[in-house]
Amino acid sequence: MNRKVAIIDPLGAHGSSHHFYLFGQASGLLKNDVDLSLYTNNETSSPEINGLKFFAFYKDVFKSKFKIINGIKWIIGTFFSVFHARFSGISIFHFHVFYTNVLVLFNLLVVKILFGKVVLTVHDVSSFSNSSNSLVIERLIYKLPDRIITHNEFSKSEISNLNANLTSCISIVPHGNYTPFINIQYDKEKSKEQLGIPNNRRVLLFFGMIKKVKGLEVLLSALKAVVKKNPDVLLVIAGRLWENDFSAYQKIIDENNLSEYILLHTKFIPQEDVEHYYCASDLVVLPYKKIYQSGVLMMTLSYERPALVPDLLPLKEIISDNENGFLFKTENVSDLSAKLNSILGNEGLMEQVRTKGTELINTKYDWFEIGRQTKKAYQSV
Repeated sequence: MNRKVAIIDPLGAHGSSHHFYLFGQASGLLKNDVDLSLYTNNETSSPEINGLKFFAFYKDVFKSKFKIINGIKWIIGTFFSVFHARFSGISIFHFHVFYTNVLVLFNLLVVKILFGKVVLTVHDVSSFSNSSNSLVIERLIYKLPDRIITHNEFSKSEISNLNANLTSCISIVPHGNYTPFINIQYDKEKSKEQLGIPNNRRVLLFFGMIKKVKGLEVLLSALKAVVKKNPDVLLVIAGRLWENDFSAYQKIIDENNLSEYILLHTKFIPQEDVEHYYCASDLVVLPYKKIYQSGVLMMTLSYERPALVPDLLPLKEIISDNENGFLFKTENVSDLSAKLNSILGNEGLMEQVRTKGTELINTKYDWFEIGRQTKKAYQSV
C-alpha cells in the first residue's frame, strides 16, 4: 500500500479512554506497514509509538465554557491538521464519530475539497439528536465517506437502515482490546483498601458515564433480591452523570434500604484510579438498555474481569452466555436478580468464564488483527 493515512481525531484523551483506542489502532496499523500520522488535541500526550507521526494541532479545543470559542479552535485545528496532512502527501483521512454536528461535517468537507478520501469509523449510530437540523447534517455526513467502518453486524444494519445505498461501502472491524495500556499486575486487597471497601465484601461494579440508556435503575431494582441471598455483596457505582439526575436512582436505593450495599463514586474517575475499580471487583455488571459497542466491556475483559451484560445483539456478538461472559434478558429486573444470584453462587463457573473472556480479548480483539482488517478497509478505497 503506497498511500499514506492520517487519523484526524479532535477528541483524543479528552474526558475518556478513547485515546487508548487511538493508540491501539495506530500500533496495529503500523505493524501492518501503514504509513500513519495522528492529528489530535494538546490534552493528548504522544504515545511515542515507533514510526507514528504525532501532531497536536487542536489547541485547547475543549477548554472554554463558550461553545463558539471551542468551535473556532476546532476549525483552526482542522485547517492545520488537514492541510498539513494533505501537503505531506496523505490521501486517506480517517475520522472517529460518536455524534454528528456541523463541526464533524466541516471536517469531512475540508478533506473532500482537497480531494482526499474519507474513512469514517461510526462508534454510535444513534447518539444523534432528533431535531430536523441534526438529521439534515447526519444525512450530509453519510454522503461523504468513501468507506464506513463499524464494530459489528448490528451497527452495520442500523446504518444500512438509514441509507440502503451505504451497505456496499461498510466494513466491519471489531473494537480492539485495552491490554497494552493497563496494569493487570494488581493486588485486590490493596485496590479495595484504596477505594475504602472492606475486604470481606464481594464487589459488583457498574463503571462508566451514568446515562439513561445505561440502565442503572434496572441494576438497582434487581439488587434487593440479590442482597437477601448474598448479604456480603457491595455494588460500586463509578462514573459521572451525563445529562441525567441521580435523584431517580437515589429513590430506588432509599425505598429498598440499599444504602449499606452500595458505594457511590459518582464523579469523573481519573485514569490512574481506573485500575483499582476493576481490580477490586468480582463481577462487572453492564445493564444497558441500548448500545452499539461497549468500550467498558472491552476494558472489563482486558482487566481479566468477568462481565454480565444484557442480551442485546451487539453484545451477543462478543459474549456467549456462561462461556466467556454472562447474559441476562434486557431490562428484565427479575432475570437480572436470578442471574446475579446464580453467578455469585458458583465461583468455579465465574473463574472459568473469566479465563475464557481473557483468552477472547487477547486473540480476536488483538490490535495487530484489528490493524490488518483496517488496512484492508483502506485498500478498498
